[in-house]
Amino acid sequence: MSDMSGSALLWLGVVFAAVSCLVSLIVLRRLSLMAGQGEADQLARLCVMMERETAARVAENEAQRARMADIERALSARLDQRHQEMTETFNRIARMMGRDLADMRVTQSESLREMAEEGRRQSDELRAAVNERLHQAVEKQMQTSFQRVLEQIAAMQKAMGEVSAMTAQVGDLKRLFSNVKTRGGWGEAQLRSILDDVLPEGAYETNRRLRDDSREVVEFAVRMPVRATVPPVLAIDSKFPTEAYERLLQAVEDCNPDAERAARRALETTLRIEARKIATKYIVPPVTVEFAVLYLPTDGLYAEVARIPGLLDEIGRTYRVIVMGPGLMPAMLRTIHLGYVTLALERRTDDIARLLGATRQEMLRMDGVLEKLARNASAMSSSIDEARRRTGLVTRRLRELDVDTHAAPAGEDGFPLPPAMDDGGGAQADMAPTWLREGGGGMGRS
Repeated sequence: MSDMSGSALLWLGVVFAAVSCLVSLIVLRRLSLMAGQGEADQLARLCVMMERETAARVAENEAQRARMADIERALSARLDQRHQEMTETFNRIARMMGRDLADMRVTQSESLREMAEEGRRQSDELRAAVNERLHQAVEKQMQTSFQRVLEQIAAMQKAMGEVSAMTAQVGDLKRLFSNVKTRGGWGEAQLRSILDDVLPEGAYETNRRLRDDSREVVEFAVRMPVRATVPPVLAIDSKFPTEAYERLLQAVEDCNPDAERAARRALETTLRIEARKIATKYIVPPVTVEFAVLYLPTDGLYAEVARIPGLLDEIGRTYRVIVMGPGLMPAMLRTIHLGYVTLALERRTDDIARLLGATRQEMLRMDGVLEKLARNASAMSSSIDEARRRTGLVTRRLRELDVDTHAAPAGEDGFPLPPAMDDGGGAQADMAPTWLREGGGGMGRS
């Protein structure tokens, strides 16, 4: 590009000199026709001076072209050197930052993986321990409870098979329970013994008054295993209608069907009356549950009551009273005891659930910390990308500057011709482009 610009300037000077000579000849020709020989000599000297001036201008243009070529070569070399230095510097910085970022990412990934594995391992261990303990406790309790229920049912069946043997001892019972207070106390003592054997301590009350406006008390009030500040109670009252039972046994022994039917009707009437009294006095929701229990102290009496068709179902449906004997009462109490065990397990489960909730909160906090670490890593990556982008922008601008310097047109192609220079460095400084005068000092310093 510099050779082409110098050739264009040289040819421009030659053409200008040729045109000047041609114009001078034409002028001399006309003047020679119009004027004398003296004026022709003067014009010839003028022509010679113009040729010398033209030759001087051509030489000056050639010298200017050489100086511009030298400036261009020096500037290009300086720009290439600066471009190479900056490229090497930025590449070195990028490699260092990339290496540091890679190390940081590896370290962060290892830390996150270790934390996640540790949290997962602790959660799995806690879940396994909780499941194992709950499973063992529930399985053990269920097996024990069902085993006891089966034993009680077997005992009831055995007792039902021994009804005939117990019938033979009715005489002794008659003598023993001839006093109403005595047989009532015996039934209550028997029921208390069953309650103490099956239920945990403090699970029932004795002689509990259920109504504030009444002085009636129930013999036993069993607290139900429910989640409540004041749990409801189950009223249990012991009844022993010996007169009707003795008449029934006597009629069966005498083989008197009429007397047997009459005795069964009397026993049924007595039980209905007692069930109505219990429903009226001892079923007081929400202090009590929706039903009560009428306890018969002997399995023989209960067996005779159970033989009356539909009596137990009707009493339960009409009066909401359940009739039970010594064989069935422990089974029902085992169910209540199982409810206490279940309630304790639920409370333990609530404690475990709170522990798991606290663990979950800790995991959420850990997730927040990990999220902050991820945001910091993302911000660092964004800063590195911004630095690389600015480096590319500076490189691009330097490249554009290099291209503009090499692609500068000359003469008729649009390059501005420099002004006439004096002898010295001032003219050469004036010939430098504006961007070179403004930025040269900064580049020299750098």
